[in-house]
Amino acid sequence: MPAAPPPPPLVKRVSPAAWTALVWCASTLFTLLTTFRLPGETEPAQWPAAQLYRWDGLTFLALSTALALEGGRLLHRRPLLAVTLTILAGIFETTTLGVGELPMAQYLTTMVALYFVAAAHPRRTGLLALALAVGTLILYLAVRMLRGWAAGTSAELAVALVTVIAWLLGNSAHESRAHARRLGAEQAAQAVTAERLRIAREMHDTVAHSIGIIALQAGAAARVATAHPEAALTAMRAVENEGRRTLAGLRRMLVALRAADPGADPDTVPAGLADVDRLAATTTAAGVRVEVRRLGEPCPLPPDIDLSAFRIIQESVTNVVRHAGTRACRVTVDFRDERELAVEITDDGLGRGSSTDTGFGLVGMRERVALLHGEFTAAPRAEGGFRVAARLPLPAGVR
Repeated sequence: MPAAPPPPPLVKRVSPAAWTALVWCASTLFTLLTTFRLPGETEPAQWPAAQLYRWDGLTFLALSTALALEGGRLLHRRPLLAVTLTILAGIFETTTLGVGELPMAQYLTTMVALYFVAAAHPRRTGLLALALAVGTLILYLAVRMLRGWAAGTSAELAVALVTVIAWLLGNSAHESRAHARRLGAEQAAQAVTAERLRIAREMHDTVAHSIGIIALQAGAAARVATAHPEAALTAMRAVENEGRRTLAGLRRMLVALRAADPGADPDTVPAGLADVDRLAATTTAAGVRVEVRRLGEPCPLPPDIDLSAFRIIQESVTNVVRHAGTRACRVTVDFRDERELAVEITDDGLGRGSSTDTGFGLVGMRERVALLHGEFTAAPRAEGGFRVAARLPLPAGVR
């Protein structure tokens, strides 16, 4: 059995709010450390302002921390407000430092928030957040210059540059996700098209088989029409029944199918529910026990319904073998009062389906059922494992 997929990286397991809080705490701790003379230094990296450790400085520190944490909490719902709160948190903390610019450490939280906004929200929202962050830096310097105070222009340019880089990284992540979604949609569309081609090929084989039977019965009727009229009548009734069944299947399928598969093998004989036991035996021999249960009174099925029901069972059992991580599954085939055919495949495994395997997985099964105007469900079970179920209505001629 395949090994379980590796857990997602730490960056994806930690929420944006948690990252924001972590960066804020780390930058605040770094700021406090720089006010002390660390080993190897002749003096502190920056001299603390008089109010840093007073009651007013501690009050500003508590207020800025509350703003930063609230900003992280609002990142998903109100991104622009979240960025604004982190900017205010940086400004309030800077007032206790006595410096001429918004330092890099105090703006790190805003940069992280900007990254998550650019990565998870539309580009317009990300650009507005970027303008807000960079505009605040420009306004901060302008106010200090107009008041005649010292301004750390070079340091602020570095902060602005890193802020833009943070936005670019977030925007790149956003574009990558959008590309992955588009690629997934294209693959799903290709899977549907390929599945329709396979159904068309199988229907071609089924119709060819039915026409062969009709030709044989018609020839037999022609040979005995004079000598044995009752035998001729029986043969012609068989021709009528076979023709009606074939036309009903074509009517349901050809509405959606318009292309041919150049790689088709015309000699392939389509499978049906009669092959479920063989499928179960083969899978059991491979290591996954398949229990088959039949309910109701079996009745002759149109070839398209018989074939589609088998393919759904076959694909589901294949998914159990490849993805479920279990040693057993159950297949139920239920003929419900000759009104519909229901198939169900359940397992007690990891609760995962697949849409990317060689048989096109859930996409192909859903497409088959939709073409037959049935109902399809596939989801993890509450008690554990996975369940695939399909209900296929039977045409009036079968009832």
